[in-house]
Amino acid sequence: MTGDLVRAIVQSMKMSTDLEKKFQEQITLEFAASLTYRQLAIEADEQDLPGIAAWLRHQADEEIVHANKFIQHVSDRDNHAAIGTITAPAVAPGLTVLEIFEAALAHEQKVSEAIRELYRSADKEGDYDSRPLLNWFVDEQIEEEATVSEIIGRVRMIGEDGSGLLRLDSELGARPAKGTEADAE
Repeated sequence: MTGDLVRAIVQSMKMSTDLEKKFQEQITLEFAASLTYRQLAIEADEQDLPGIAAWLRHQADEEIVHANKFIQHVSDRDNHAAIGTITAPAVAPGLTVLEIFEAALAHEQKVSEAIRELYRSADKEGDYDSRPLLNWFVDEQIEEEATVSEIIGRVRMIGEDGSGLLRLDSELGARPAKGTEADAE
């Protein structure tokens, strides 16, 4: 191939500078989500609920996998992946189990809206190369929100019943672990 043809092919893969910035913001948000889940896990550990804490740590790891998917996509498109400034999670100490999962759901909803906005931006620019990745994330966020919503429903049903909370703790703690470099699906 001639140099001009190679440059044209690479240029057609590249995202615009504006879209690249939006993907970088999403990368940052995914890492922030990981830290939020880590802090929520600390709150569960403080209540001697190791299973819930482990489930939350697994979620934190999954958020890193998500960030890595965005990083890989940006890099594969010959753009520059970058992590922006991440502030400490706004998680108050002493949350109840219900409040822990309500905080998790609120953060998942924030991530879902950010992905939908990223999808709208990519569509506006005619960036169809991002669609497979963004479709995967739309599906993933539906699953994430549904899972946390189901847990919230169960926690509400249990209320303050210690044996019910311990049973939920045991069940959530049985979730198999995946590393942060795994292909989470």
